[in-house]
Amino acid sequence: MSNATTVNREYKDRLFSFMFGNPENREWTLSLYNAVNGSDYKDADAIQIKTISEVLYLGMHNDVSFQIFDILNLYEQQSSYNPNMPLRQMQYSGNVYERYITEHKLNKYGKTLLKLPVPKLITFYNGTDEEPDERILQLRDSFPEGSKSDIEVTVRMININYGKNTKLLNACRPLMEYSWFVAEIRKNQETSDIEHAVNKAINNIPDDFQIRPFLLAHRSEVQGMLLTEYNEVEAMELFKEDGRAEERVNTEIQKKRADAAEKRADAAEKRADDAEKRAGDAEKRAGDAEKRAGDAENKIAILEAQIRSLK
Repeated sequence: MSNATTVNREYKDRLFSFMFGNPENREWTLSLYNAVNGSDYKDADAIQIKTISEVLYLGMHNDVSFQIFDILNLYEQQSSYNPNMPLRQMQYSGNVYERYITEHKLNKYGKTLLKLPVPKLITFYNGTDEEPDERILQLRDSFPEGSKSDIEVTVRMININYGKNTKLLNACRPLMEYSWFVAEIRKNQETSDIEHAVNKAINNIPDDFQIRPFLLAHRSEVQGMLLTEYNEVEAMELFKEDGRAEERVNTEIQKKRADAAEKRADAAEKRADDAEKRAGDAEKRAGDAEKRAGDAENKIAILEAQIRSLK
């Protein structure tokens, strides 16, 4: 078994979550919150980490969830554009609220109106496809056009690629350094495999970066997470390519079926034309025969008249 495979099985977390959803780094989480919301809170102890664990919710976990005062924040990092984030984050929100109700021993079946923290749903995009600095994703776009839904979910998607959203990145230095680190890995991948690209990026982290001591202290975890992330992205791309290939095959099959159906339709139309022509010919022959019969009857009538006149 390769070392990369072993690492992938050990580390299931994402680097973004490891950095900004880690209780050890509440200051970074607070800095990220302030940058996203234009606030200036100082007390990092106000951050309560609420991230969904796959251990508690089998098959479902999110990157970073935390509460600060009466605001419940669900943050996701995506290396590819996903228009279904409103649906996913709605599901994550339900699990987070369920846990909130349990922890606070609230009765959702009672007559008293429950007071809940306000949800804020953010997706941080750092994929390679060109995307605007920010866009709004809405659940309503998943429903049939013109329909009116009783549920609406809005997700703010923020592009955190290095060089994008400079005001936001400058407002949160750990996020800016994270973006630089991801960009450095991609640059290194142009000349080396992912494992060497990650190692080189770690070694090249500037000395004054806040994230440097943390990443160096957790070097093996960081390597494992990034190998897992990039393998997942590669697998997703292969899956997409398989889907595109299958679509091309299906399109070709459909084209052949359409061509065959068109040929059958042309043949049927030709047979119909031939039948119509034969019917026209038959009708013409019948008309000619009827005319000859009429002429013969006229001749007979004339002859009979002549015979009578001779008598």
